[in-house]
Amino acid sequence: MSALAERFIEQGLQAEANGSWRDACELYRKAAIEAPGLAKAHLNLGAALEALGDMVGAIAAYEAAVGADAGNPYASYNLGRMRYLHGALAPAEELLGRALAVRPGFTEARVTLASVYRSQGRLAEAATALEASLQERPDDANARYWFGNALAELNRRAEAVEQYRRAIALQPDHAAAWSNLGHLQIGAGARDEARASFERAVSLDPGLAEAQLNLGHILKDQGERDAALACYRAALAARPDYAEARWSAAMCRVPVHIEADEDLERTRAQFAVELEDLAQWFRSAGAAEGAKAVGVQQPFWLAYQERDNRPLLERYGRLCAGLMGRWQDEQGIRAAPPPSQGPIRVAVVSQYFRDHSVWHAIIKGWFGQIDRARFPLFAFCLGGEEDGETAYARRHAERFERGPRSLRQWADAIAAAQPDVVLYPELGMDPMSIKLAGLRLARVQATSWGHPETSGLPTIDYYLSAEMLEPPNAQAHYSERVVELPALGCYVERSGARAIAPRLADWGLGRDDALLLCPGVPFKYAPQGDALLAEIARRVPRGKLVFFTHSVTALTDKLRERLRGAFARAGLELDAHAVFVPWQPRAAFHGWLEAASVFLDTVGFSGFNTALQAAERGLPVVTRAGRFMRGRLAAGIAERMGLQELVASSDEEYVALAVRLATEQGYAQSVRSRIAASSGLLFFDAAPVRALEAFLARATRGAPPGGQSNA
Repeated sequence: MSALAERFIEQGLQAEANGSWRDACELYRKAAIEAPGLAKAHLNLGAALEALGDMVGAIAAYEAAVGADAGNPYASYNLGRMRYLHGALAPAEELLGRALAVRPGFTEARVTLASVYRSQGRLAEAATALEASLQERPDDANARYWFGNALAELNRRAEAVEQYRRAIALQPDHAAAWSNLGHLQIGAGARDEARASFERAVSLDPGLAEAQLNLGHILKDQGERDAALACYRAALAARPDYAEARWSAAMCRVPVHIEADEDLERTRAQFAVELEDLAQWFRSAGAAEGAKAVGVQQPFWLAYQERDNRPLLERYGRLCAGLMGRWQDEQGIRAAPPPSQGPIRVAVVSQYFRDHSVWHAIIKGWFGQIDRARFPLFAFCLGGEEDGETAYARRHAERFERGPRSLRQWADAIAAAQPDVVLYPELGMDPMSIKLAGLRLARVQATSWGHPETSGLPTIDYYLSAEMLEPPNAQAHYSERVVELPALGCYVERSGARAIAPRLADWGLGRDDALLLCPGVPFKYAPQGDALLAEIARRVPRGKLVFFTHSVTALTDKLRERLRGAFARAGLELDAHAVFVPWQPRAAFHGWLEAASVFLDTVGFSGFNTALQAAERGLPVVTRAGRFMRGRLAAGIAERMGLQELVASSDEEYVALAVRLATEQGYAQSVRSRIAASSGLLFFDAAPVRALEAFLARATRGAPPGGQSNA
C-alpha cells in the first residue's frame, strides 16, 4: 500500500469536508493512479463523482474498485446500486448479493436489493428483504417506510399502515411516510384522517407532488374547489411534467357542490377551454404520460347539472381514447379475434361485483339470467373488495378475474379472453374502467347506465338503456348508439331487507309528524330544487324533511347551509322543518321507508335503487320526468307500475303532489294500495335480458355498429 496514495485520500476527505468536490476528485484520482489496486481510492473517487453528477465516471470508478477487490462489500454495493438505478437489474442483484454474502448485516445493500426485487415484480421477496433489514436496524425510519411500501403493494394494508406509523414515530418529519399513510387512509374510507396526513406531508415538503395531488383530490371531493386547484398547481410547480396533476386541474373546473349563485354556463365554458388546453399539452409535451393521467379524475359531476353534456363529454372522450389508443399501439396490444362460430363470448368489466347500486340494478341480472350456454360471461373485477355478491358473480362466470392489477395486466387478460363483446356497466366512476374503455379490445364494445350519462368515447359503440327511462329524443344525448331494452331495461330482485323501525324521539320527531324522506346524496340536490323543498315545508304543518348525512360530511354541511339560505328567503327556519340523520344500514333505511309519509325524489338526477326500495315498502315517490335519462329513473318505475300520477310535469305539480300525499291520508292510502298491487311488475322481469341476448347476437354476428337501434 502506497503511503502517498493514503496521503492523497486523506487530503481528498478534507476537501470533501470543505465542500470542494472537484478538488477531492483530483486527489482521489491521484491516489488511484499511485495505487491502482487500492479499492478505497476508486470507491472514494466514485462517491465524489456521484456528488458532482458524473454518473458515467462514478460507474467506471466503482467498476475499478470491484476489479481491485472483488470481496469488498462496499465496492459491490455501490456498483450494484448504480446498476439498479440504470435498470440493469440482473447484474445489480448479483452484486448486491455478493455484498451481503461478505457482510450479512449490510442494511443499505439489503434495502437496495429489495428495490431490485420490487422492480422485477418479486414483491414478496422485496418484503422479506426489508423485514430482514429491520431486524438488523429496527430504528431505521427509511427501512420501515420502504417495508410499508412493499406491504401496501402486496395489499397487506393494515400492516403497511403500522409500518408508516412506526416510521413517523421514529422520524416525525418523514413527509413521504405521511403521504403514503394518507393514501392508505383514503382506501380505508378515512378521508378526514387522510386529509390531515396529506396536509402534514405538504407542510413538511411543499414540493412533494404526489401529496399535493392527493390532497387536491380530497379537497375537490369535499367541495373545496379553489383549495384543490391550488394543490394541483403546487404539484405542477414541483413537477411541470406531472400529467396526473395537469389532468386533475382541468377536471376540477366541474363543481362537486353547486352553490346557489353558481354560474354554471361560465364554469362549463371554462371546462371546455381546459379540455382544449389539456389536449394541446398532450399533443406538444405530455403524450408519453397520457395513459397514467386518463381517468385519474373524471367529469363525473357534470351529470348532476341538468344540461346536455354530450358536447363536453365527446371532447373528453376523444381525448381519453386518443391517449389510450396511442398507448395501445405502443404496447402492441391486439385482441385475438373470437371464434367465428359457437357461443358469443361476453367480457363484463367493472369495479362493482359487490354489494353496490350498479351491481343490484344492472350486473346481477345479467349474471343470474343470461343464457350462459350461448353467452358465456367473463368477469373482470377491477376492485379489491369482495363479499357475498362477489361470490355470486364468481359462481355464474365462465371465468372470474379480480384485481388489483396494472393497466397492461388487465388489457392482456381481457384480450386473452377473446371476447366478441366487452360490456362496461358504468363509465365515469372508476379510473381503470375508463382507461380500458378507451382501448379497442373487442369488435363490439358497449356501456350501460351504472353512471347514467354518455361516455363520449369513440371506442364505445352502444349504450344499453331502457324504453321507460329515456325521453323521446334519447339518441341526441349520446355519442353511442342507443339500445332501448324493454321496460326498465334490467332484471332486478326485491331487496328482501328486514325493516328496523327508527327511534323517532332520538331526532326530535313525533308519531304524528309527516316524514318527507329526502334520501339522495348531497350532490343530487341542485339549487333550483331548494325552493321546492321550502314550499313543501311551508304547506305541510307537521311535516319534517329527513335527510341522511353523507360519508363526506363536508358535502352534507354545504347542502345544509345552502338549504338554510333558501328556507330563510322563504321566511322559514330550516332546523324547524328538517333533520339530518346518519347514513343508515339497509335494514335501518327500510325502517325509515316504512315510517315515512312520502319519498321526495331529487329533481334532475333521480334515484333508482332507492325508489325501488320505496316501492317494495309501499311508499309513494314524488318525482319529475327530467330532460335526460338520469332525471327519469323514478319516473320510469312509476310508469311501470301504472302510477304516472306520481310523476309531476312542473315544479308546481311536484309541490302539490307532495303536499297532498303528506296531508290527505285517504289519498295516500289509496296510492299505497295501488303500489302494493302493482310493484311486482318491477321485479324478476326477464324480458330485458332476453332482449339483451337478441341484441348481442345481432351486434356480434351482424353488421358493424352504426346508426340508432331499438331492441
